[in-house]
Amino acid sequence: ERNQADVSEAKAGRTDLIFLIRFRHCCLLRNQRCLLAYLYDRLLRIRALRWEYGSVLPNAIQFHMSAEEVEWFNRYKKSLATYMRSVGGEEGLDLTQDIKPPKSLYIEVRCLRDHGEFEVEDGTTILLKKNSQHFLPRWKCEQLIRQGVLEHVLS
Repeated sequence: ERNQADVSEAKAGRTDLIFLIRFRHCCLLRNQRCLLAYLYDRLLRIRALRWEYGSVLPNAIQFHMSAEEVEWFNRYKKSLATYMRSVGGEEGLDLTQDIKPPKSLYIEVRCLRDHGEFEVEDGTTILLKKNSQHFLPRWKCEQLIRQGVLEHVLS
């Protein structure tokens, strides 16, 4: 507002205000660039959360997001799901699995909390109870590890 008032005075003939007007304008542009860089960094972090936690964010993380950020996350989640369904045949391809290349196809996991029944690819069901240990296919339990239901046992 002060810049606009000074511009009006500069148009009326006060040329000594031109440098002050330019300085303020440069400060405003710098602040705008800093704000855009901050928002872009937050956007990249929110996008990384989708890959790390899956399609459902923990409440502790979602609490610190604005309504617009939650909306952007949901749109990104839907867009990614649509793309994953379009590649990989009938079932689609889950790109969020195996973010790091696996060393073995099966891993030993410990259940950190009661989860209920879990179906393995051959059709058998396993009851995931707290403190129970199982030898499961990595790709079937990686999402549960990220959600905090299972823990990879390193022996």
